Amino acid sequence: MLARRAWFRRLGGAPVVRRPPWTASDFTERCTRCNACLDACPEQVLIGGDGGFPQLELSHSGCSLCGDCASVCEAGVFDLSRVAFAWHAQIDAHCLALAGIHCRSCEDACAARAIRFQLQLGGPAQPQLDPLACTGCGACLAPCPNQAIRLIAEEPAHA
Repeated sequence: MLARRAWFRRLGGAPVVRRPPWTASDFTERCTRCNACLDACPEQVLIGGDGGFPQLELSHSGCSLCGDCASVCEAGVFDLSRVAFAWHAQIDAHCLALAGIHCRSCEDACAARAIRFQLQLGGPAQPQLDPLACTGCGACLAPCPNQAIRLIAEEPAHA
């Protein structure tokens, strides 16, 4: 069943499933689906997804990386020594500021200050995103009035 879902996702038929922070690819094998992490999440960005496994829902809020989910997990699926998320934000071409409209809602939402605006003569400030500073928390997604920000997978490091 999961193989079929993965196939449909690759075709663009279903959204990407984003797992909680600090989890690895073996998350669904180790998670007991006890929902303790869902109950502990103060931002309520963790929801029960396919098969009852926790997943991130960032359409209303971002993850604060508080660690409450990890602290209540008895199955030990969270590893705080890992990078929290394997993705970062990307600002798309239909950003209002790029179209000459004053908007800085993503900058205001970014606690990591990965999104900043460069002042421009004769026009609105332009967004600049530092992918190395971006935590992938998704806090910038919900406030964007034009849905011009998306989370993209990190590029694998090449030796």
